[in-house]
Parts: sequence; C-alpha cells; structure tokens
Amino acid sequence: MKLLRLSGRKRCDFLRRKGNVFRGQTMTIRWLPSAPKHPNVDPSIEAIYVGTFAGTKLHKHAVKRNRMRRRCREALRIRMRELDSFPVTQLLLSPKIKSLDCEYAEILADIDAFLEERLHHKDT
Repeated sequence: MKLLRLSGRKRCDFLRRKGNVFRGQTMTIRWLPSAPKHPNVDPSIEAIYVGTFAGTKLHKHAVKRNRMRRRCREALRIRMRELDSFPVTQLLLSPKIKSLDCEYAEILADIDAFLEERLHHKDT
C-alpha cells in the first residue's frame, strides 16, 4: 500500500471541516474515504494520502512539533506496510502533546485501533 502526501492548506482545511474523526490517546485522525480532488491525483491508484497538522498551541518549539508529526506518521507507515489492502483514504494526523513523551507502543496502539475501526466500517 502506497503512502502519499496530502498537502495544501485548502485540502487539509476541507478534511478538518468535513472529515470523520477518530480520537485516540496520542493523536486525532480525521479521514475521508476517497482520493483528494486534484488534477494530478489518479483516483484509481490504491493509496493512502497522509497529511499532518500540529499547530503552535500544541507546543512552542517547532522541533518538538515536528518530532510528534514524524512519530505518528512513522507508526502509520509501519502498520500500513503489514496490511495487504486498505480502501483509498485521506488522513490528517493531529498529534496530541502526549505523543511527544509516551512510549512508541502507545502510538502504535492508536494506529491499530483506527485501522481496526476503519476496516470494520468500510461503508462510511
């Protein structure tokens, strides 16, 4: 399964407004079950489009915000590598402050809970 970048303020804002929400202990995931509407995106390709959002309210230091983003994105990448198939989805990962200091296993547990919920509820 390919992980592609979800970029652009307008697409991320749309996902924040209209997306379904999964709230875990270390992150909030907003998702939509489709490919982004963009001329360069081929909706027939099975891929997961992943973006991250961590505002300055989360932490004052950009280095720590970036570390939280990277930890969440890497946990998703590891779990997606283990899956055979997954429906085309747009994801916006918003780490919580807990993701900076927690054990990596807690982040993986949040990703597992999201993937399990998403796979069992394909119709939404």
